[in-house]
Amino acid sequence: MTDNSLPPLDKQAFETLANFRYEVRKFLRFSEKVTRKAGITPLQYLMLLNIKGYPGRDWATVGELAERLQAQHHGVVALVSRCEKQGFVERRRSEEDRRRIEVHLLPKGDAIVERLANAHRVQLMSLDGRFAVPTRSAFVRS
Repeated sequence: MTDNSLPPLDKQAFETLANFRYEVRKFLRFSEKVTRKAGITPLQYLMLLNIKGYPGRDWATVGELAERLQAQHHGVVALVSRCEKQGFVERRRSEEDRRRIEVHLLPKGDAIVERLANAHRVQLMSLDGRFAVPTRSAFVRS
């Protein structure tokens, strides 16, 4: 995907992109290590986090999780099943729409996502001043 109306990237723009990707990768690597040390996969943590942090409620559907994880629906169904077997989540039929299945955190899943989210928060806070989303001006010079 390119936008031909923008000027070519200059050296500073490439440095900005490279640094942004570097800081993102370092954070993701940290996340991979801390989640595996806790006994779950990074994807399991992301799913639990997205259930806990779903806007406006404390559950999510498989379709919503698939969107949030940028994953295929059938892959998220399998992920939910694995997390269900570990006692992290449970599926519940919606009271409002009996066709809809909600994925809810169980106490074990809630405890692990709380612990891991706190570790991630501390890591993010340590990046203060070294990591920021580049602004438009970083890529469009006059």
